[in-house]
Formats: sequence, C-alpha cells, structure tokens
Amino acid sequence: MNLDELKAARSRKKLKPLPIPDKELCDRYMEVFTAAVNDVLREKGLLHQTLPSGIAPLQDDMKLCGIAFTVKGSKNLTLESEMEQRAKMLEAIEEGAVVIWDTSGDDESAQWGEVMTMASQRRGCRGAVVDGGVRDTNKVLELGFPVFCKYRTSNGMLGRFRMIDWQIPVMIGNVFIYPGDLIFADIDGVIVVPREMAYDVLLKAEYIKENEKEIKQMILDGLTPTEVVQKGGYF
Repeated sequence: MNLDELKAARSRKKLKPLPIPDKELCDRYMEVFTAAVNDVLREKGLLHQTLPSGIAPLQDDMKLCGIAFTVKGSKNLTLESEMEQRAKMLEAIEEGAVVIWDTSGDDESAQWGEVMTMASQRRGCRGAVVDGGVRDTNKVLELGFPVFCKYRTSNGMLGRFRMIDWQIPVMIGNVFIYPGDLIFADIDGVIVVPREMAYDVLLKAEYIKENEKEIKQMILDGLTPTEVVQKGGYF
C-alpha cells in the first residue's frame, strides 16, 4: 500500500507568500461579503468550503477575516499538564490569526472564554471560530472580539475536553482547513478560502461587489427581472 499521496495531502502545507501582505488581504476581504466569496469559489469548482450552518456569530453584526490557526481536540477526562498545554497553544498564536477549533463534534464543553480572548488579543489575534462552545459570553462581547460558535455553556474544558494538537490540518463538517488558509465570516456563516487562491478569489469578489451595485440600480430604475438578466444581471 502506497500512502505517499495521501500523506502529502494531509500534511501541513508550506505557507507561500501572496502578492500582497496578509494584513492587507484580510482588510480587503472585510470590505466584501461571504456570499460573493462563495460564488467565486463555486466558479472554481469548490462547493464545500462553508462550515456547518450551526456555527454562528455571538452577535449578528460580527465579522472577521484572518489566517487560520488550527486547534484539534476531543472529549477527554485526563487532567495532567492540561493547563500547560493550553498556555503553549496560546503563546503560538501569531498576529493576524483566527483561531479555529475542530472539537471532534463535542457538544458539552466551552473551548473559548474571556481569559483566552484576552490572551489571544494580546497576540494580535483577529477572532475565533469554534465548532463547539463558548462561555463568559458577556465578557467576550465587552472585549469586542468576534467569535463564531455552535453553542454557549458554562462548562469549562478541564476534565471534559482537551486539545490534541495545534497548527495541523483539521476538518470541520466537509471542509478541510490547513494552517495558513484564509478564514472569512459574517452573518451568513464561515467560509474557508485555500491560501493559494485567496488573492485571486478576493479580486473576483471585489468585482462582484461593484457589479452588484449596477444590478441594484437597474432594479431601482424599474427594469423587470427579465430585462436585468438580458443586460447581464442576475438574482
């Protein structure tokens, strides 16, 4: 059995430089919207880049974009060195990151809270996406830190859940996420853009945003839907 291709596909990818700095890339994504990005990815044949719809913002107006810092964990009762492990993970977060948690389907614990928010903010983290729970919700909201999650609970991780590793390829729903991919989220959910195409996708999403201004103006001018389509518009 030759597993070399599979191993290569599942290994951490070497981060390639993009035509613009990561910060500029993320700031420009913040000016578009997930639906436009999704449409561009669909044109490229990528139909499964959105995380499960149950992962939603703590507040509807939350929006975030950053570079994936992946964390993998699962239900686990062991306690030894758990806090030390958690501290090392937080110290590994880089500026511009979005911490994204693959919890192996956990439905009980909060993987994120106020103190983690404070520590990650000091590292320059831009937000968190958790396929699991958040606690200290009111405090996280006061800190103005964008968080997308499945549920809220007072249950801490200790004695219920622990990390396995970080900065490794993970999978949430049907989406593979590699460290360095672009994470973009707004009220319509969370989308993952493979790093190697993040700049090209941005350019096309920016075009869609501008083009839709013309389509909306056609409607305001009284054109029928058929006339809009005949002029190159869409719905």
